[in-house]
This record gives sequence, C-alpha cells and structure tokens, in this order.
Amino acid sequence: MKKQHIKDTFGNIDIYLFDQLLKGTYDDCHTILDAGCGTGRNLLYLLQSGANVFGVDQNPEAIAQLKTLASSFPQVDPEENFKVAAVEQLPFENETFDLVISSAVLHFAENLNHFEAMLNSMWDVLKSGGYFFCRLASEIGIESLVRFIGNGRYILPDGSERFLVNQEMLLRLTKKIGGELHEPIKTTNVQNLRSMTTWCVRKTKSS
Repeated sequence: MKKQHIKDTFGNIDIYLFDQLLKGTYDDCHTILDAGCGTGRNLLYLLQSGANVFGVDQNPEAIAQLKTLASSFPQVDPEENFKVAAVEQLPFENETFDLVISSAVLHFAENLNHFEAMLNSMWDVLKSGGYFFCRLASEIGIESLVRFIGNGRYILPDGSERFLVNQEMLLRLTKKIGGELHEPIKTTNVQNLRSMTTWCVRKTKSS
C-alpha cells in the first residue's frame, strides 16, 4: 500500500486511535462523537467508513472547515452534526454515542472541577457499553521535571502549561465514573519534554 493512499484514508489521525481501529475495538461503534474535534483530524476514516460522526469545538473556524470536509458524506448532516460548543456543555442527549473521542483536550482544563465537568459531560452522552478514547498530557515518567503552579496545572519541561494527570488519578476516575479499562494505561515520554497518556475506558453496562 502506498503511503499517500494511507494518508488519504486515515489523514493525520492520532496513532493510538489508529491502534484501536486496527484492533477492531470500535468495529460496532456507529454513532461517534469527537469532543474537541478541531478541524477533524481524527474523523476522516470514520466518515469514510460510513459512521454517523458528530463533533464539537469552541473554534468556529475549525467547525466550519469540518462541515466542508463532511459535506460529501451522505450519512451526516454537517449543520446538525458539527457544532460550536464547550466540551463541558455538550448539546446532546445522554447515552447517544457508541464512542466518544477526546484527543488532546482534557489537559487544557483550568482546574480539577473543570476537568471533571468535561469528563462527566462526555461520559453522560456515552451509551452503556460504549467506549471512551482519551489522549491527554500526564506527569507519568517526568514527575521530577514538572513544576506545579496550582489548580492541578503544571509547567512542563517544554515550557507549556497543562493540567496533568497520573496513573493513580486515572484509575480512581475510571472507578468513579463507572467504567473499566479495556487497555492498560499507556504513556509516551517525548524525550523528557512532555508525556502523553492514552486512557481507554468502556462504560460498564450497569453504570
């Protein structure tokens, strides 16, 4: 397969979301939300696969670009499916989606309350038995290199400011929201400048 064809199919998709797609984890997920979708970097393949894809972002220009991208896919209504909205106030009914994607969003939380408001909003719109895919910055592996500045936020070695989680926090939150890990928590350490963690949770039937 030519590299250009791969890019045409998957775009600039998050490599760990790609990993879950390759494993077939989301094969039965037909209604999908990308919460904090930007211009839709993670949605090209899902649109091409025929999924009913939704997205929200606070950037109107990004949503406008995504509507243009999605306009050629008959299974979606760009005006209805893609909206300017905050992740903590999602404009959807509870238990709507088979899969909710949160890629590089939660680490922009202003504090723990904001973080949990975003997380709970995404969890509420997820169906029982559905999947939550999350990639976010963490302090895992760089604990001695980050500087705490209050409200759960840190200065990273690369100079950026982020709300950071650790493994203990993610395990506690998984239990608190009524989920279970379907993959071990995985973290990529980028040359001790930042760490990005993949948190893959399934909403248990009883939650």
